[in-house]
Amino acid sequence: MAYAVGLTGGIGCGKSSAAHFFAELGAGVIDTDVIAHQLTQAGSPALETIQHAFGPAYLLPDGNLNRPKLRQLVFSDDAAKVRLEAILHPLIKQRVLDEMKSIAAPYLLIVVPLLLETGNYGDVVCRVLVVDCDEQQQLQRTMARSSLSAPEVSAIMSKQIGRQARLREANDVIHNTGDLENLRRQVENLHRQYLQWAGNAR
Repeated sequence: MAYAVGLTGGIGCGKSSAAHFFAELGAGVIDTDVIAHQLTQAGSPALETIQHAFGPAYLLPDGNLNRPKLRQLVFSDDAAKVRLEAILHPLIKQRVLDEMKSIAAPYLLIVVPLLLETGNYGDVVCRVLVVDCDEQQQLQRTMARSSLSAPEVSAIMSKQIGRQARLREANDVIHNTGDLENLRRQVENLHRQYLQWAGNAR
C-alpha cells in the first residue's frame, strides 16, 4: 500500500489550503469531504439510504441533499449523527482505498476532518498531520467563508476532538496562525520529509 499521511484539523484551521499546497508539490491528495459530496449526489444509493433514514424533508426539490438542514440535525442530535456516520463512513473509506490504488504519486495525503474522532484510518495512514490554529481563528475563518453564525460554528467545534487532544495525537503539526506564505513554507518542509520517508518505506 502507498505511503499515506492523514491530514486533519478542526474546522477553519486551513486543511484545504494545506492540502492544495501539498498537491502543487506533487503529493496525491484524497479528500474525504469531496468523496462525501460525490456519494450524496442526487439519485445515488447513499442518498436514497439517507432519505429512508431521515425522511424526504432532508432532500431539496431538485433531489439533492439539503446539507444545511442535515448538518443542523446531526449537530443537535447525537443519535442522528451516529446514524449518518454509519451510512457514510464505510462507503467513504472504501472509496479512499479504491483511489489509493489508482493514484500514482510519491506519497498520498488523505484529508479526513474526523480522522481522530472516528479512528477509521489507523490501518491506512503512516502518520497523522494536524493543521492547527487557535479557536478564535477557527471561528473567524469559518464565519468568513460560510453562512454559518458564531453559535453554529461553536456547535460544530464542540463536536470535534479538542485542540489539545488533537495535538497530542499528531506526529506532525502545521501551525497555521500566519499568512499563506508561512503555511506554504511549512508544507514545503514537510513535503521534503515525506518524500524521504516514503522512499525509505518502499
